[in-house]
Amino acid sequence: MKRTIAVIGAGIGGLTAAVRLAADGHKVSVWEKNANAGGKLNERLIDGYRFDTGPSLFTMPFVIKELFEHCNRKLEDYLELSPVDPLCRYFWRDGTRFDCSTNLQSTLEQIDTFAPEDAEDYVRFLGYAADIYKKTANTFIMNPLQKIGDLKDLKKSDIFKIDAFPTVSTRVDKYFSSPYLKQVFKRFATYNGSSPYLAPATINVISYVELCQGGYYLRGGLYSLAKALLRLCDEFDIDINYNKEVKKITLEDKKVKGLLFTDGETCEAEYIFSNADATITYLDLLEENTLRKKQAERIRSVEPSCSGFVLLLGLNKTFSDLKHHNIFFSRDYEKEFMEIFHRKIMPEDPTIYIANTSYTDPEHAPEGGSNLFILVNAPYLSKKFIWDEDTIKEQRTKIIQKLESFGLNGLGKSIVVEDHITPQNFYDVYRSNKGSIYGTSSNQQLSAFLRPRNKSPYIENLYLIGGSTHPGGGIPLVMMSAKHAITIFNRNGS
Repeated sequence: MKRTIAVIGAGIGGLTAAVRLAADGHKVSVWEKNANAGGKLNERLIDGYRFDTGPSLFTMPFVIKELFEHCNRKLEDYLELSPVDPLCRYFWRDGTRFDCSTNLQSTLEQIDTFAPEDAEDYVRFLGYAADIYKKTANTFIMNPLQKIGDLKDLKKSDIFKIDAFPTVSTRVDKYFSSPYLKQVFKRFATYNGSSPYLAPATINVISYVELCQGGYYLRGGLYSLAKALLRLCDEFDIDINYNKEVKKITLEDKKVKGLLFTDGETCEAEYIFSNADATITYLDLLEENTLRKKQAERIRSVEPSCSGFVLLLGLNKTFSDLKHHNIFFSRDYEKEFMEIFHRKIMPEDPTIYIANTSYTDPEHAPEGGSNLFILVNAPYLSKKFIWDEDTIKEQRTKIIQKLESFGLNGLGKSIVVEDHITPQNFYDVYRSNKGSIYGTSSNQQLSAFLRPRNKSPYIENLYLIGGSTHPGGGIPLVMMSAKHAITIFNRNGS
C-alpha cells in the first residue's frame, strides 16, 4: 500500500531511506535544515581547492551495491570505487613509518623491520577479529534487532565469544608487545568515536573490515556518494526541500501526524523517518512531556561519541611523505583519551589524521598544490572546553607545529587557503548531540548493541536512522540503519 512518508534530514541515512522507500512505491518528501544534502558527509570548494569535510574512507561496498540493486540500478553507472593502497601510512616520533595494506605479504615484510616479534601475532589478531565479524555480522550488524524474534539465529554461546567484556586496549595488549602495533590497532575504536580504553573488545571487528575486506575511495571524493543518492532521488521524483528546519514532530495520541517547521509551515505525513540524532529527535523534536520522565532521563544519559577539530588547508606545494590517508601518533595514547573522554578537554599531544585526496585526485588542488583535510579527536561539547577564536588559533598552531616537527617542513608557510570546523560547528550545522561526529559512543560493554532502535518504542509510526541508532556510525552502518528501519516498516504491514 502506498504511504505518505516524510524524512527528516538529507544526510546519507535520510537519502538512503528516501530512495529505498520511493523504489518500493511510496510517496516520499525529504526536509533538510541546510542548503545542501549530505549531512556531515559534505564538501567545500575554496579557490580551486576541493575538500571532503566528513568521512574519507569507504568500507563494506556490498552495502551500497545492494542499495542500487534494490533500486534496479547498477552501482558502476553512478560511482567509481577505487581500492586505497596503502590503506594508511602511520608515523611515530622516532621516525618509524608503517604503510599498512590489505596485501598481507607486503605488510608483514614491513612489520619485520620494526616489530619482528609481532609478525605472527598480526596474523593471529586478524583471525581473531575475523571470528568476531563472523559471530556479529549477521546477528547484530545486519539484523534490525527490533524484537526478540530478531535474535532467533543467535547462538547463546556466541554472546560470550564476541569479546564484549575486556576493552579494546586490554585485548590488543595481550596480542602485541610492540608499542607501534598496539597503537595501530587501538585507533580503530575511534572509527565510531569511542575510546579504546573504554570500548568493548568487540570493536576490534573494525580492524578486520578495513584490513581484510579493504578500504576504498570514491573517485571525485566521498561526496560523490551524496551526489549519487541525489541522482537516485531525482529519478524517483523524491521531493527534497532545503532550508526547512523541523521545529517539532506533530502527534495525535502518540502517533505521528506531520512536521512543524521553524518558519511556521507544516506538512502532514503518515510515517516519519528521522535522520536527526536520536537524542535530538526525542528530546528536542517532540513536545515536552511526550515521553515519561524516566524515558527522557535514560535518553539524556546516553554518552555521545567524541567530536573533532578539522583544519582544511590548501597548500601551494606537495609533500612526498604523505599518502592518501596518514596518521601521526601521539606519544601517550592513553593520556590522550583520558583528556578527551574524562577531562573533556583538547589533548595536549593529539594524534593527527590527514586525508590528502589530491594524492589520488590531483585535480582537487591547483597544479603543484595539495588539499589536506586534517582531523584531531576532540571532546564533545561541555562547559569544560569552550571553542572561541583563541582556542581555535591555539589548536591550529599546535597541529601545524607538530606536523612540521614530523618532517612536513614549511607546512605553515605553504598555506594558500584555509578553513576550520569545530565541535560547535558540528552542533550548530547538523544538530548532532553535543557536537558529536559519530552519534553514540561505544564506551560501555554492551553499548554497541543497545543503541536506539530503528523504530521508536514510544511513538507510533516514527522511525530513526543514522549514526546515533542501530547499528552505528560510519557510512555503511548508517546506510544499514535505513535498511533496518524499512525492514521493520514493511514487517509491520505498512
